[in-house]
Amino acid sequence: MAASIDLSRLQTWVGRTEDAEDWITPQMTRGLRAVLDQDPGDPRPGDPAPPGIHWCLAPPTAPMSALGQDGHPARGGFLPPVPLARRMWAGGELAFLDQLLVGDRVLRRSRIESVELKQGRSGALCFVTVRHELSSGRGAAIRERHDIVYREAAPPAAPASATPPPALPEAEASRSIQASPVLLFRYSALTFNGHRIHYDRRYCQEEEHYPGLVVHGPLQATLLLDLARELGDGRPLRSFRFRGVHPLFDGTPFSVNGRRTGIQRLELWTADAAGRQAMAAEAALG
Repeated sequence: MAASIDLSRLQTWVGRTEDAEDWITPQMTRGLRAVLDQDPGDPRPGDPAPPGIHWCLAPPTAPMSALGQDGHPARGGFLPPVPLARRMWAGGELAFLDQLLVGDRVLRRSRIESVELKQGRSGALCFVTVRHELSSGRGAAIRERHDIVYREAAPPAAPASATPPPALPEAEASRSIQASPVLLFRYSALTFNGHRIHYDRRYCQEEEHYPGLVVHGPLQATLLLDLARELGDGRPLRSFRFRGVHPLFDGTPFSVNGRRTGIQRLELWTADAAGRQAMAAEAALG
């Protein structure tokens, strides 16, 4: 498959830019708090917005006729038309420059930074890196590197290995989250994410050959950001780096974990019910 991908054509997307704007509304804030199983409260303009809310802002709103089979907008617009079936978040990095507030009008400026083709154990992998800068009327608020990976369609899943996963660090703080279809639907609705792997079990299992619905990467990252805020004892987050290690599926609880590794450093991770790490992250505090 890798030999049939026209990398030089895909790389003509490098440098392409896109601007989008949105408001952080009280309803958006209540919705994210509810997804995080918090009291939605009565957010007012000027209140601090929850970390991770920027992933709810200005999602692509393609009409139904412009969607691909997987529920995403058809490829070839802002993102390059990578001819590989699976598309997932590989990870990313955030630098926090200013607190976003309820009521802020936020401008997101995005730029395709790189398109790279690699050969993995499972076949061809295409990595697309996007840089985002989000700003409010006060100036720059968040700088983000967003890593997207495209993979070949997988064959039906083999039986799970009986080999126990590697041991994880001892968590200083841990939360158990039920990976229910309702949680995944609500986050998809909040972020206007039509990707069928998060809500269409038949498509997920028969077309992409996953064993269950896939828990969103940004949802896991948002849960880790929320735990980092708790472990930080009120100190502001300065940076957050995360990467997907293993897909996380619905049907069983998963854990959100963290520990302090220094005065201003945190190690964070999600893990499935078997103890297998799903997402790894590091955070720096101000």
